[in-house]
Amino acid sequence: MHYLFRRFQRLFIVMIVVTFVTFLLVNILPGDVAYEMAGMDSSEAEVEAIREEMGLNRPVLIRYAEWVGGIFTGDWGRSFINKEDVWHAIMQRFPVSFELMILAQAIALAMAIPAGMLSAYRPNGRGDRIIGAIAFASVSMPSFMTAIVLIYFFSLHLGWLPATGYEPLSEGLWANLKPMILPALSLALVEWTILMRTLRVEMISVLQENYIALARAKGMSNRRILWIHALRPSSFSMITLLGLQVARLLGGTIIIEQIFGIPGVGRLLIHAVYTRDFIVIQGCVTFFALAFVTANFLVDIAYAWLDPRVRTRGAHG
Repeated sequence: MHYLFRRFQRLFIVMIVVTFVTFLLVNILPGDVAYEMAGMDSSEAEVEAIREEMGLNRPVLIRYAEWVGGIFTGDWGRSFINKEDVWHAIMQRFPVSFELMILAQAIALAMAIPAGMLSAYRPNGRGDRIIGAIAFASVSMPSFMTAIVLIYFFSLHLGWLPATGYEPLSEGLWANLKPMILPALSLALVEWTILMRTLRVEMISVLQENYIALARAKGMSNRRILWIHALRPSSFSMITLLGLQVARLLGGTIIIEQIFGIPGVGRLLIHAVYTRDFIVIQGCVTFFALAFVTANFLVDIAYAWLDPRVRTRGAHG
């Protein structure tokens, strides 16, 4: 418990720093939301009245303190443009972004684990070299470029999958998954390489341990040795990377949701930037930071469960 409490303290400090810095940056962005609301033909007095009504002319620190206080009480504010509750707007779109991230991570793991194990089983062999070449080609393209290639090949050329759109799960499982395959694959083709290479390095080391040699001497099959005895101790670094990849996936979804027309939190953030809806921008960035902190906290729990020595060191660190 002491280990988890110390991790929670650190993550809480990260949240405060991120929200404060973001609040400052949002307030120095070019443009004025008061002009956006008042219109181009409005007078300076009308614009100033809107600033007064919305509290935009007060000191930044006071507005930040009030905003943080609202966050702790469940009030994330309202959009300056359409008056929609920010928390409600995020929660409406979060399941879409979450589904995209889960699908992307699942595809990345489904590619990385078998490929990493195959590469580690015979390092520098033909299979390892082929997998390494594919991984290098995959990671060399950013996700938005991969998305364009996938759209051209699978949507325009073959016509197998839709290029844009989203269907809720209530319309059926396949109807929901079909437009999400290409966006998830666009993200996964970048993320799987890092996971695979990390797993490969760790497993090569694990396969040289004495207990692996003992398992082989007992006549255990290579498949059982790899999946049962080698995979778990080789997964520590990969699990840490899964937590770190949350930030990359969150950044990736912002672009991918725009390309594929997916109504997620990333698309909400982009729209807020275009309309200079500062309170929505702040809410979305805070939500992304909260998701990243939560994911890393869960990774710490998983890491401590996999390796009890982490709990012991954390209790004295």
